[in-house]
Amino acid sequence: MSSSATLDTAGVVVACATCGQRNRLQYGRINADTRCGKCKAPLGPPAEPIEVPDASTFDALVAGAEVPVVVDFWAPWCGPCRMVAPEIARVAASSAGRMLVVKVNTDAVPELGDRFGIRSIPTMAVFSGGKERGRTAGARPAADIEVFVRSVVEAR
Repeated sequence: MSSSATLDTAGVVVACATCGQRNRLQYGRINADTRCGKCKAPLGPPAEPIEVPDASTFDALVAGAEVPVVVDFWAPWCGPCRMVAPEIARVAASSAGRMLVVKVNTDAVPELGDRFGIRSIPTMAVFSGGKERGRTAGARPAADIEVFVRSVVEAR
């Protein structure tokens, strides 16, 4: 599942649903009322998982995000990863604005898998305040993922 939104070191780049203009939502203002720079239509927070392109973008995201970041560490060849992908998408849709859901392909960005000691996939980790706050491994339904994330965020 591919998102229409992308990440860069400054924020999330989303297309306006009204005019198609690409707009950047700064990581520190994901929840702010934002309007399209071209047509002034409201832009909502990202409601789908977004692929992390590289380690520097990941670092900027985690350091600057005002909401918890849920990271799905996965790989395209992993059957359980493909099974959990629609569940991750449900979590992103139901929690838009309360958390940001991203995906790290450990084959494409092995530096992050190595840095965080990812030994099995899928692994989901929650980052808040620039730090990893919790993680869990294995495929699970959206409701279980949301309970896990909520328990990590509330424990902070």
